[in-house]
Amino acid sequence: MSSSSIAIQLLDVAEKYTLSVNYIVFITGLIGSILNILVFTNLKLFRGNRCAFYLITESMISIIILINYFTPQMVQMRNGIDPTTISRFYCKIKTPLGQWFRVLFDSIVCFEALDQFLSTNHRPYLRKMSTIKLARYLIFTATVLCALQTIPYIIFSDIIPPSGCVITSGALKNYYSFFYYIILNGLLPILISSVFSILAYRNVRRIVRRQIPIERRRLDHQLTAMIFVRVMIYVILSSPYTIFRIYILNANVFAADSFPFAVRQLITAIFTSFIIWIYSVRLFYLNFYL
Repeated sequence: MSSSSIAIQLLDVAEKYTLSVNYIVFITGLIGSILNILVFTNLKLFRGNRCAFYLITESMISIIILINYFTPQMVQMRNGIDPTTISRFYCKIKTPLGQWFRVLFDSIVCFEALDQFLSTNHRPYLRKMSTIKLARYLIFTATVLCALQTIPYIIFSDIIPPSGCVITSGALKNYYSFFYYIILNGLLPILISSVFSILAYRNVRRIVRRQIPIERRRLDHQLTAMIFVRVMIYVILSSPYTIFRIYILNANVFAADSFPFAVRQLITAIFTSFIIWIYSVRLFYLNFYL
């Protein structure tokens, strides 16, 4: 069997894998997000809790991300046309909308870990910083900043036949290739969330030595364990894609090189599915944990 035949088979596997995984992720993600919102808004135990506030907001953002990611794919599967290649408005708004909420999602993951670090700290002045007011301020600020960083994409994206919806600015392409995907949507949130989650887990072990009501101690343990595992899932699923993006920037693989290109497309499909699973798998974990 020639390398070109194997390449065609690999591309077919990548396409089928993406389609099958997309259905599972979309359905489980929506159900998990809705369940999360219902759980944290109806249990009196979590009313007014900063961690619950973050998780509710995160679930709402997950719904938006999933709908924005999968809707054009479903339209393309049904009509055979990618809406971003025929609608200039949709070309300019789809990717910025996804980037806006993905970076906001990453920010909230970091805020959750930070909140647990503050609320479980043995220093009183740090515990006092962990308030619902701070949570609302952080999310509002992050929402504005994340929206601002998408403005250049709206300006410099357009439909260019036969490539479709592309960025027309070389400088902006470099920004997304070297900073957005690698740092802003990759290494930075992974590092921040990991550090604060580990510090929060260490703080919880000290709670036993402090005179705190048993119910409060149990809740702190529960929330910190939940956020810790949630952050670990985020790190595990995000890291392969981030590392692969770094590799792609340093590897010249062209469509003309059929076999290496097909292998890269298959790996990209697998690692991209890891990223999308972030909005689905961890939601079910939280619901079962509670």
